[in-house]
Amino acid sequence: MDKLKLSFQVSYANFDFAINENLDLQGIIGIYGHSGSGKSTLLRAIAGLEKQLSGEISFNNTVLVDTNSNKFINAEKRQVGLVFQNARLFPHLTVLENLQFSAKRCKKNTLNVKDILQLTQLQPLANQLITELSGGQQQRVALARAILAEPKLLLLDEPLSALDKASKSKLLNLILTIQKQLNIPIFYVSHSLDELQQVCDKMLVLEQGRALQYGNIHQVIHQLNSDNHALIHQQTSLALPVKSYDNGHGLAILALGKEQELLMPAEHLPENQSTDLASAAMRCFILASDLSISLTEPINSSIVNHFTGIISRIEVQHNQVLLTIDCGEQPFFVTISLYSQQKLDLKIKQQVYLQCKASAVRTFIH
Repeated sequence: MDKLKLSFQVSYANFDFAINENLDLQGIIGIYGHSGSGKSTLLRAIAGLEKQLSGEISFNNTVLVDTNSNKFINAEKRQVGLVFQNARLFPHLTVLENLQFSAKRCKKNTLNVKDILQLTQLQPLANQLITELSGGQQQRVALARAILAEPKLLLLDEPLSALDKASKSKLLNLILTIQKQLNIPIFYVSHSLDELQQVCDKMLVLEQGRALQYGNIHQVIHQLNSDNHALIHQQTSLALPVKSYDNGHGLAILALGKEQELLMPAEHLPENQSTDLASAAMRCFILASDLSISLTEPINSSIVNHFTGIISRIEVQHNQVLLTIDCGEQPFFVTISLYSQQKLDLKIKQQVYLQCKASAVRTFIH
């Protein structure tokens, strides 16, 4: 497994950034935080574009920078690819010529332009000028160009920020495909938690120039619920097996443990969702405010989702209460009023029923 050691700080007139983390890199790692939290500063430091830092960065036991020994490997020699928010392509060249330029700079090619054109679905656009492409198409070219440099680590700095929803969905799926086929760790920076929840395996949370959390993305999101940092909308982050893509009424069925189920609109599934039920898992989330609690089983109700769980935690947050309810091994997070909690006399270890509409089970697109 790839490893990245980050132990450095950067100081500007109005902003200080400091981090001391040893990261095991596997799959796609999300970097999350509000504007000004230090996301782009972190990427620039790893890529070798930040010269004002002090400390050490090493990747797989190769020291990239160590200011104590005056060691600094230049960006072009780090084998770290960086894709910015804007594509930064050569506008006077075609798609193919942009990619060929990148391939020529790689001394030991194991990838070829033709294969990368196919992987990034750019074959029909190969002979078009960059200025003739949409924003989403230009970002695909930027990704392809970065890949052809054959980096050991790929950094994406908010690559979807200027795109519409449909283009974002296509590019997210492409990023997943690239990571799986090329098996390189990817740092994905975004201030959209919905994007990251859809594709990332782990997540690093930054706040005001400091690392707040790092770990499994679902666990980190759930920890942020309790930390009450106002960084996210409190929610339950899910990755559930798909039992059926359509129950005959336009609803997909997800397995919630061995005995319970969760229904969501079938139209909310990604367009390229696999039909192999044995390996399919659906990334989705439910806002804590979209779940409700009942002490008795809701039999005659238009709300299609209702399942049982045990209250494991009760946190009072002003006039609201955050409940953690365990449904087997899956925790759910529910916000209710303090009035409702007292009215129902809810207690730890009490069994309750959770309810939510199918439309409350959301994906990045919906």
